[in-house]
Amino acid sequence: MKRNTLNSVLLLTLLAFMLAACKTKKKVVVVVPPVTDTVAVDRKKSETLQLLQQKDVAFTSLSLKGKAILDINGLSNNVNMNIRIRKDEGIWVSVTGLMGIEGARALITPDSIKVLNKLQGVYLKKPFNYVHRFSNKQVNFKMLQAILSGNTIGELMTERSDLQFENGVWVLQGEQAELGYRVLFNTLLKVSESNLNDLKSWKALKVVYGDYQNMNGTLFPTTLSINSMAGTQKINLKLDFSKVESNVPVEFPFNVPGKYEVIN
Repeated sequence: MKRNTLNSVLLLTLLAFMLAACKTKKKVVVVVPPVTDTVAVDRKKSETLQLLQQKDVAFTSLSLKGKAILDINGLSNNVNMNIRIRKDEGIWVSVTGLMGIEGARALITPDSIKVLNKLQGVYLKKPFNYVHRFSNKQVNFKMLQAILSGNTIGELMTERSDLQFENGVWVLQGEQAELGYRVLFNTLLKVSESNLNDLKSWKALKVVYGDYQNMNGTLFPTTLSINSMAGTQKINLKLDFSKVESNVPVEFPFNVPGKYEVIN
């Protein structure tokens, strides 16, 4: 029972890594312009890839807070989330119930994943590849970080990928080893939808970014929805962030009480 509960918390933590922005407060929402009959400008693929990557959010740290609706196999919960990122170093997540009681805390680094289940007093520590139980084996820390920040995934933004202008927007797709991917960009040239599928197992992830706001000349997503499937585990997650700050000091408090049970 404890292990099942911890796995649910872990999945919640992993799937929370899909949003980014660098705003201090929600401001005027930037509506994505509708698709028109405009044709793509004739340019080299490398130039288009560079143009799309130029829309990425540049940051050294992120601090995000917001509300989430999580549905695991039909069981829905409302929670608050606090997410902190140091670029290329770590991602820290705290999950709190609406009554203000922290239920779980996680710390992800390029090498490891640690999860505290505070409700049941259990602790998990594993190498980073533990996440591959729920995702494709090619998923790495930087990929999670890019998804969370609403940025392009560097490993996919290569000339080996197929890049086409379809129905007024750019579409990037292809396969790398066992990973199949299809990424849609909107008329603002921001990532609007990412689909990552394991070609040899029933693991699939779909992330859709919603509204944007303009801050310092850069566009940031403020909402997203996630649909995930890993075997028989199905998860739907909707995130709405109320506060996100960039380039601020962030701490990763993570102390394991001696009475906690370590589980595998």
